[in-house]
Amino acid sequence: MGGMDQFKTPQSEDITLFRDMLIRCLEKEVLPHYDRWEREGHMPREVWNTLGAAGMLGPDMPEEYGAAGAPFEVNLMILEETCRLGLHGLSTGFNVHANIVMPYVNNIGTPAQKAEWLPKLASGEAIGAIGMTEPGAGSDLAGMRTNAVRDGDDYIINGSKIFITNGLHAGLVVLAAKTDTSKGAKGISLFLVDTSLPGFKKGKGIEKIGQHSSDTAELFFDNLRVPASAMLGEENKGFAYLMQELPRERIGVATQAIGACEGAMALTRDYVTQRKAFGQSLSQFQNTRFKMAELRAQIELTKAYLNQCIARCKAGVMTTEEASILKLTATELQVKVTHECLQLFGGYGYTQEYPISRFFLDARVQTIYAGTSEIMKEMIARGELGR
Repeated sequence: MGGMDQFKTPQSEDITLFRDMLIRCLEKEVLPHYDRWEREGHMPREVWNTLGAAGMLGPDMPEEYGAAGAPFEVNLMILEETCRLGLHGLSTGFNVHANIVMPYVNNIGTPAQKAEWLPKLASGEAIGAIGMTEPGAGSDLAGMRTNAVRDGDDYIINGSKIFITNGLHAGLVVLAAKTDTSKGAKGISLFLVDTSLPGFKKGKGIEKIGQHSSDTAELFFDNLRVPASAMLGEENKGFAYLMQELPRERIGVATQAIGACEGAMALTRDYVTQRKAFGQSLSQFQNTRFKMAELRAQIELTKAYLNQCIARCKAGVMTTEEASILKLTATELQVKVTHECLQLFGGYGYTQEYPISRFFLDARVQTIYAGTSEIMKEMIARGELGR
C-alpha cells in the first residue's frame, strides 16, 4: 500500500468526491459569470437549482429527504472552497440555506415539516433564509418587535426584519417572533414561514460594500396568517433553539474565514513571486517573507482550533464560549489577512481588476453578522468572569 492511501478514511474519500463535483459545477456554472453577478448586484435564481441538481445543497441532510447523508465536514468543505475561490457572496447564501436553515428544520421540525421542506431545500426548489435581525434589534433579541398572536388554529404575524441573507429569493423563512411580549428573549418562538402567503412582502435588495451578489433584503410581515402547525418546535422556546444551533452557524462562518484566508494567501503568493522591484521579486524582501510567514502561522493555529471545535460540535459538547472564541479569532484573522495581503499588492490591490480587493471587501462583514466581535468578547468574558 503506497503513499498516503493507508490513512484514507471513508469520510475523507467522501470529501474528495464532493469537492471534485463541487469544483466541476462551479467552474462550469458559476466562475465564468461571477464577476458580472457581482457588478449587477445579484445572482440568478437558477443558480440554486443548479447547485441542488449537483447535490450541493445540504449534502449532510438525511437521504430520505433527497440529500446525500454525507458527513458534516462535506458541508464545511463547500463553505471553505467557495470562499477560497473568491465566491464569498455565494458562500454566505449557502451558509444560511444549507448550514443554518436546513439543520433547524431537520433538528427541530416535526416529521411533517421535514417532509414538506427538506426535499425542496435540497433540490433548490425553495431557498431558505433566517429572520432574526430587526431595524432596532440585532444581537439584542429581547428587543425584538416582530410578534405572533394566536388566533384560533393560526398565528397572525406582524413586524419586519432587516439584513436578511437570501431575503429576495427566499421561499422559506425561519422566523423569530415574540409570542409572549412579557418574557423578553424567553417569549420568542420560531415559525416556518412560506413566503408565498398573503401578508409577506420583500423590500428591495440592500446595497453593500462587499458580497454584492449575495441577496440581502428587508422583510415585512403585515397580518401574515400562518397555521399553528408552522411553529418550529415549542412555543416560547425559540431563544433556546437559537442558542442550540448557533455553534454550527459560527463554525460555518469560521470555515468561510479560513477558506478566504487561503484564497487571499494564494493570490498574494503568486503576485509577490512574479512582481519585481529594485531588481528582485517582492518575495525576496524580508518584509514580504516575514509578513507571509506570520500570516501562515496564525492561519494554521486557527485551523487547529477550528478542527477541535468541529470535533466537539459533532460530539455535542461544544460550548457557547468555545463557539465565540472561534468566531472572534477566525473572522478577525480573515480581516487581518486580507488587509495585509492587499497591502503587498500595492496600488494594484486597490483596483477591482485584482481579485484581492474583493477578498478585502467581502471579509469586512464577517466580524459583524452571526454575532459581532464585541458580542463574542462579551460571551467569552461571561465564561471567564461571569456576568
